[in-house]
Amino acid sequence: MSDLTGTRSPLLGGVVPLATVQDASAADTIADGLVAGGLPVLEVALRNDYGLAAIERIAARGDVVVGAGTVLSVEQLRRSLDLGASFVVAPGLDEEVVEAALAAGVPVLPGIMTPSDVQRGIRLGLDRLKLFPAGVAGGLALIGALAPVFPGIGFMPSGGVNPANLAEYLAHPAVFAASGSWIASGERVAAGAGAVEAAAREAVAVQEAAA
Repeated sequence: MSDLTGTRSPLLGGVVPLATVQDASAADTIADGLVAGGLPVLEVALRNDYGLAAIERIAARGDVVVGAGTVLSVEQLRRSLDLGASFVVAPGLDEEVVEAALAAGVPVLPGIMTPSDVQRGIRLGLDRLKLFPAGVAGGLALIGALAPVFPGIGFMPSGGVNPANLAEYLAHPAVFAASGSWIASGERVAAGAGAVEAAAREAVAVQEAAA
């Protein structure tokens, strides 16, 4: 099974910041803040026209592990990898996207929400999956229900994770990582790299306490 140790990325664990990057200035602000805050990893959501350019710009720095999020097609996957993405995250479990990522030797986290989704992921050779949207689907209660049924499967909750519940999520033995959209939110980016840095430092502190 895949352990997220693909040829192009180190193991992902702990808190993984997620951002929809609006322009070059925002990309620099986010990357600078994450590096200064000790959390040099970023999932860039491909939700606007700048997403791919943001991946290329941040990957070129060499000091941030950057991945592509909201990947909906094999074409998006391939373009992201060509521009320097080191891992891939999808909102749902698309077999073609997963198989293309695995063939490329790249860590992939497809979104799941049901036991059937988990079983599909296992059949594809995955043992780490994104739970999305976690808050709507049941959050820790759902993870607690799935974990005994699927021992050895790790989950990354995304959607509904925030500073108030981050520690509780990370403390669960079936949670290997948590998506952090608040760290590089539009408001924080507008406030500058220092605001992103502060949020990153707080997340790292919670992560270390839960380890």
